[in-house]
Amino acid sequence: MATAKIIYASMTGNTEEIADIVAETMEDLGLDVEIDECTQVASEELQEADICVIATYTYDDGTIPEEIMDLYEDLETMDLSGKLFGVCGSGDTFYDDSYCKAIDKFEKALLNTGAQKGAESIKVDLACDEEDIQKLESFAKQIVEKTH
Repeated sequence: MATAKIIYASMTGNTEEIADIVAETMEDLGLDVEIDECTQVASEELQEADICVIATYTYDDGTIPEEIMDLYEDLETMDLSGKLFGVCGSGDTFYDDSYCKAIDKFEKALLNTGAQKGAESIKVDLACDEEDIQKLESFAKQIVEKTH
């Protein structure tokens, strides 16, 4: 059975909800899923899973949140070849030019580890609505399908 590791950073609860939707969908598809808040997990745990999902919010003008910065920096020296990944999270469209930039930065960092992108990143404006939930479920399904 394929395994997934989901690591999230959430200040308001929006990104935690996003991570929970992805985790629930993957579990429904038969995966063994571990979900952790970023300060409660070691980045090396990504190497133990078949699928790595990062869910983060974007702070202020495109900044990666401080609490998940260690994970981001650790990715620079990690080899995740043979793994699938996905990145999702929340931002605020008020910050036009920097909307969800932390998601883009994590996607680039994960590509540099040798991991393969399992689905296009999902960006949610603040809290999930019904359309966002459907997109997140589809995101999770696309990644899981690539494990077969």
